[in-house]
Amino acid sequence: MSIANIIVSVDFGRSAASRVRLAADLAGRFDATLTGVAARKIVMSAAAGDLAAAQDAYEEERAKLAADVRKARDVFDQNAGEAPRTSWRQAEAGSEAYLIRLARSSDLIVLGRDPLQDGAGAMAVDPGGVLMEAGRPVLVVPPGIDRLKARQVVIAWKDSPEARRAVTAALPFITHAKEVFVLSAGGEARFQGAEEVAEHLAQHRAHVTTHLLDVPGHDVADELLRFTARQTADLIVMGGYGHSRLREWLFGGVTRTILEVAPVCCLMSH
Repeated sequence: MSIANIIVSVDFGRSAASRVRLAADLAGRFDATLTGVAARKIVMSAAAGDLAAAQDAYEEERAKLAADVRKARDVFDQNAGEAPRTSWRQAEAGSEAYLIRLARSSDLIVLGRDPLQDGAGAMAVDPGGVLMEAGRPVLVVPPGIDRLKARQVVIAWKDSPEARRAVTAALPFITHAKEVFVLSAGGEARFQGAEEVAEHLAQHRAHVTTHLLDVPGHDVADELLRFTARQTADLIVMGGYGHSRLREWLFGGVTRTILEVAPVCCLMSH
């Protein structure tokens, strides 16, 4: 797999600028086009007066949206300089739904990990929702990280379609890494085929080793993060496991923990 098109969510969060710089650096590394994306809905008051007053209120909200989009565009333009080619997309639409729609023409989606806690405002995009619906790999970036070297990469392997898709999506990173660690953890670790995955990646000329950790299921996420820290890795590759119920995203324990607290970038696929 090659990476030709990267899209990055742009908002008002404290980490938006660093996230754009990270995405631009990746675009430069892979000679990809970087597209910045910003959108939000116009929220009108439920109490409406006459038609003229409602129209005036709408125009006022449209002007605020235009100002917000210009602000987001400035963040993108000021931090996307390392990308060889850039484009910009904006809309009066739900930020998450708009990004998911644009994902059909992208190879990688770059998102912030904690958009609401980061102060992203109405343009915030929930990484869990995008992961579940976009059908594209999602790179979740923790606050304050503006470079992804990916010299040491940890693959959290579980023999599932999600993990297989994640590994395929991560091949551009894996094949250029100095060390790749295929980690399978939990009571069924030895039966997950990690060795076969390592052999497959070795055929892609990856420098890969296999690690089986027999730990209780509820400790898998913590052990994965401890292992990542010991190897000084800055990228975790893993499947994203969960399902939707009435538009609420319900995730398995490992996916939920990694989305909430991982201090390094995570490339996930559902």
